[in-house]
Amino acid sequence: MCELLGMSANVPTDICFSFTGLIQRGGNTGPHRDGWGITFYEGKGFRTFKDPNPSFQSKIAELVQSYPIKSRAVVSHIRQANRGGVNLENTHPFTRELWGKYWTFAHNGQLADHQQLETGRYRPVGETDSEQAFCWLLKQLEARYPEPPQDMVGMFRFVAQCCDQLKERGVFNMLLSDGEYVMTYCTNHLYWITRRAPFGKASLLDEDVEINFQEETTPNDVVSVIATQPLTGNEMWQRMKPSEYAIFHYGECIDNNALALVDVPFAAAKPGCQAPLESLN
Repeated sequence: MCELLGMSANVPTDICFSFTGLIQRGGNTGPHRDGWGITFYEGKGFRTFKDPNPSFQSKIAELVQSYPIKSRAVVSHIRQANRGGVNLENTHPFTRELWGKYWTFAHNGQLADHQQLETGRYRPVGETDSEQAFCWLLKQLEARYPEPPQDMVGMFRFVAQCCDQLKERGVFNMLLSDGEYVMTYCTNHLYWITRRAPFGKASLLDEDVEINFQEETTPNDVVSVIATQPLTGNEMWQRMKPSEYAIFHYGECIDNNALALVDVPFAAAKPGCQAPLESLN
């Protein structure tokens, strides 16, 4: 399966530490060799870096790793291709304009019959089920909200309802951001952590790197990180439940539905499958 990485922060923050762990999973400690991408929001604009090559060998990834771009919202993805060729047009994240904002999306999973998803004016450029689902999702939002919504939490809850429909077609773990909010939706594998004062040390699982966040932050900083699998081994990550969504705004989780859901353990992935198809009894 692919892997996701997202960040929401109350002050512009670099994601070099987490990204260092993620890129090792792109062909070194993990099998996700089919490209990677990352989008940083800055004001109303964004910077996106993509490469269809394995991230752990990518010179572009080395640039991003060493160049501390600071952002309040980040969406990143490393790919293990199942639909569409290994090329730039099929490399996540994908970005489109809606309501005068840039929306960025990344997906982990595989959807059946994705060609049946009507996308209206939002036409996919590549061949992936992920981009098709993103365009379909934007079409649903535009139909529901012809004008920019005032209630953003309500809007993201509507997104979660759309995600409930998409997960009926398969595995749908995703990240979605407009640069101010970051939303995540889980089918089977997603974790998140919020770091705030008093900050401590953290050690990556995929690289022999340790950081003392107290030396890198101020007492007022709040940073949340979302990942397919925990990136550090000495911190307490929150495991999301199937059908759980979470909405982050400037670092804080402001809404989720975890308390309304029953947790379900999933079986191990079968060879050739993107993710488990049925839960353990």
